[in-house]
Amino acid sequence: MTRNLTITDVRLTPILVADPPLLNTQGVHQPYTPRLIVEVVTADGVTGVGETYGDTKYLDLAAPLADALPGCQVSDVNGLHRLADLVCGDSPEATGAGAVDAGGLRGVQTADKLRLSVVSGFEVACLDALGKALGLPVHALLGGKVRDAVEYSGYLFYRWAEHPGGAGEPDDWGAALDPVGVVAQARRFSREYGFASFKLKGGVFEPDQEIAAVRALAEAFPGQPLRLDPNGAWSVETSLRVAEELGDVLEYLEDPTSGTDRMAAVAAATGVPLATNMCVTTFAEIPEAFTRGAVQVVLCDHHYWGGLRNTRELAAICRTFGVGLSMHSNTHLGISLAAMTHVAAVVPNLDHACDSHYPWQTEDVITERLDFKDGRLAVSDLPGLGVELDRDKLARLHRRWLDDDGTMRERDDAAAMRVAQPGWAAPPVPRW
Repeated sequence: MTRNLTITDVRLTPILVADPPLLNTQGVHQPYTPRLIVEVVTADGVTGVGETYGDTKYLDLAAPLADALPGCQVSDVNGLHRLADLVCGDSPEATGAGAVDAGGLRGVQTADKLRLSVVSGFEVACLDALGKALGLPVHALLGGKVRDAVEYSGYLFYRWAEHPGGAGEPDDWGAALDPVGVVAQARRFSREYGFASFKLKGGVFEPDQEIAAVRALAEAFPGQPLRLDPNGAWSVETSLRVAEELGDVLEYLEDPTSGTDRMAAVAAATGVPLATNMCVTTFAEIPEAFTRGAVQVVLCDHHYWGGLRNTRELAAICRTFGVGLSMHSNTHLGISLAAMTHVAAVVPNLDHACDSHYPWQTEDVITERLDFKDGRLAVSDLPGLGVELDRDKLARLHRRWLDDDGTMRERDDAAAMRVAQPGWAAPPVPRW
């Protein structure tokens, strides 16, 4: 039977999803975070789903692409990228060349990077629809899986027990503001999800306190891989001191300092591998970072890189240059986690467990929540991504977005911190 793969409709649904009070160097997560759900419908009535950031600057770019896509073939992913280049003008809110995106903590943000993040959601939706139409899982469309399950790492955060003023949705995790709290959090992750490696989001407290937390983790989980990520908050000197003190227990140190120059200086003076999702987030940033030896591990992210196929290409480049590969996470839902798992399944050189915020998210838009077993997520062989949209859940989270007065539609960790600490501003880097 010949399928009609012509796209006839594209639906964009911005939503607000509950987010815990997780701390980072920029501030604290807001009670709700914006995401965008993309649906692509074919002439045969097949619907594919994708997910990406939902801030206004992304919505501004997504709308014209959604308008232009009907009439295209869902299988023409190369054409999707060309179309985006034509119709997605620069968002009026796109930040300047030296800006830091506090929402993603992804380093320098440009109009091109915004566009790639938008295209990623459309590409995933197209591949999901194509897989459903052909009866093939997305991993088959990417060349076929090389593993049946993908390993994930427990993502630890310093956090408050609740948002200021009791805003947002309650949870039972409690505060984690010292080494004891961090270890308790890791024990629960291990017990409930079976994670065998852990990453601590740092840059919140002075380095000595975060060193103590990692040491406490190493004592509680001897021999298990540990990572520390201060999001570029440290100077070269502080980065080297932390690397020296934790070199015997760290799997890698992620973005200890900001920018390729500083990362190269740290890498030249320590044997601890440096990872990044800040100074290498596009293909254009690869040559300088790799030739200077600034990073030894790249945390890929299909949202940043423009989709699953670009992520696969990034993996091949890393393999060529002998640079390790892991996977970055943002505050995502099950659609993005399924997409992450499919592309991670096809990459031979997945050298480290992937990050995931998913255990922190209590809400979703899919019918069945994805389930970690022994720290791994099984790779679905169902057609497409293997997930189905729950329209009632989607409608409820969209209603929250519609009812919001605009304060939650832009992720701003510094603004959220000002609710608790008036006058707070995201500190300049290096912070220590």
